[in-house]
Amino acid sequence: MKTTEQELNKLLDKAWETRKLFFPDQVEFSAPNRTLSVSVTGSSCSLKCGHCNGIYLQNMVTLEKALGSKRGRERSYLVSGGSDEQGRVPLLEKWAELKELAARGPLNLHTGLVTEYEAQRLAKIARVVSFDFLGDNETIAAVYGLSATVDDYLASYRYLQKYTSVIPHICIGLNAGVIKGEYDALHLLKGEAVEAISMIVFRPTAGTDFSGSEAPLPEEAAFFIATARLMFPRIPIYLGCMRPGGRYREKLDSLALKAGVNKIVLPAPAARRKAEDLGLEISISEECCSL
Repeated sequence: MKTTEQELNKLLDKAWETRKLFFPDQVEFSAPNRTLSVSVTGSSCSLKCGHCNGIYLQNMVTLEKALGSKRGRERSYLVSGGSDEQGRVPLLEKWAELKELAARGPLNLHTGLVTEYEAQRLAKIARVVSFDFLGDNETIAAVYGLSATVDDYLASYRYLQKYTSVIPHICIGLNAGVIKGEYDALHLLKGEAVEAISMIVFRPTAGTDFSGSEAPLPEEAAFFIATARLMFPRIPIYLGCMRPGGRYREKLDSLALKAGVNKIVLPAPAARRKAEDLGLEISISEECCSL
């Protein structure tokens, strides 16, 4: 969606006024160095999605390593892994190990698609579930290569929400940097119970099918976040860890504050200055934004 600077500023002003109406003048900056990222599949993934290709799994520790070492600085665990050909992360196959890990600290589970039975079981060990929420069938096919539909993602979200705390994650520009279906995702969530929404942004990554694509403009991402703030005036909105760095992050983080976010993970230095300009009191946390 292309917007003029005037249109963006007008929307940001509305979003900021809405935030001030329903939230205190505070923002949380998260540096999640006390949440250990764990993969139940190691670096293996059957889907090899266009935006990831399993590369992000390489930065996670294996479940076996997490359990085999003494607890260090970590207080909690982000548990993810590669997806199978049905779009699900095989968490139940590691039930005993995950139950042991949950005894060490709270778990934020990244599940992928689930059945109601899986949602009910996983709720027994999850503090919260991070769920990638999509609103466009073409994006699901293009990015994940799945025959699943938006209805499947909505059903999974409802199953999870029925049994545990779940925070939908919307990746802005997931389909090779093009915003396609993200606004539809917001409209779908409008009809559901939502406790918070985490925004992430497509980041071109070497070694993936989308490596040559460009991230959506920071202004486009900010326009989307501001729209979400107006649609969900009382719901906390987070800007999560996955987004481009450098100058892009400097620009987006400042715009996101004006768009009304409540929390930013690994904020750029410019975000602190912007928060102070807006009169926001900054608090610091050290765990995953969903926890």
